[in-house]
Amino acid sequence: MSKNNKTLKLAFMGTPEFSVPTLQSLISFGHDIRAVYTQPPRPAGRGKKDKISPVHCLAELNGLTVKTPHSLKSDEEQQYFEELRLDAAIVVAYGLILPKTFLKAPRLGCINVHASILPRWRGAAPIQRAIMAGDSKTGITIMQMDEQLDTGPMFTRSEVEITEQTTGESLHKLLANLGADIINTTLNGIDTGVLEAIKQPLSGASYASKLARDDGRIDWNKSAQEIEKLVRALYPWPGAWTEIDGSRVKIFETQVISASKQISPPGETVDNNLTISCGQDYLRLLRLQKQGKKVMYTNEYLNGNPISKGTKLS
Repeated sequence: MSKNNKTLKLAFMGTPEFSVPTLQSLISFGHDIRAVYTQPPRPAGRGKKDKISPVHCLAELNGLTVKTPHSLKSDEEQQYFEELRLDAAIVVAYGLILPKTFLKAPRLGCINVHASILPRWRGAAPIQRAIMAGDSKTGITIMQMDEQLDTGPMFTRSEVEITEQTTGESLHKLLANLGADIINTTLNGIDTGVLEAIKQPLSGASYASKLARDDGRIDWNKSAQEIEKLVRALYPWPGAWTEIDGSRVKIFETQVISASKQISPPGETVDNNLTISCGQDYLRLLRLQKQGKKVMYTNEYLNGNPISKGTKLS
């Protein structure tokens, strides 16, 4: 630790795997983490047994106090938070709206690590929406939280490139680690006054709505390029999917095939190797998974599930 960097009294608020690297970074730095807030255990797996969140797991391993309230609105919760006497609260994909009393209680307020270059992609699913939209870059913004959704003034923005190989999974890992890399220097800058919050631009804001399973349903009337981005963005969850011979099939990898003209209507196979006609160009399926089966390459899949030219996918 640099002599110019001091430890702070913090609360951490986060839930999924994305939040874990930032919490680990704060722990490794030596900050006084007085409470970790995370979502309550949820039923998971085949047995539907309650499972604690990834953040909860890391906090317990490090002997930290864990809070799992269903709501932050009660007087008791607000009083507890105020009595922590915090310098700051770090919020990374927590999942609950913070009341005004929480936002105002820490000396430096509540600091959010958000997975987009704000104001682009405010909301719940900025990573996947950026890939789906064909954005060439995204990043991490560390901002001061206010009472609106991801509208607070910004301290730090750090960018990364979105390539033709970027998937939801790879970008998730990249941005989670990026947030962890810059959180401590950003906190030091805020604490010392070196960093001042800058208002977000008035233009360019968009909303990244929460993902649902049906977001992965492929519309073959769209261009092959749009569908290819959808497949990458939703890998591995919720996954892009279509129906073949009445069975739902997840698509994990594809290849765009240019076509000078469309010889088949959208959603129809144009050969025996699962090349599909789209609204524009063709899409060749490279890796897929039938419900209840393992992920397969196309040749493996076709060995047990032959699909002839002219088959219509729903």
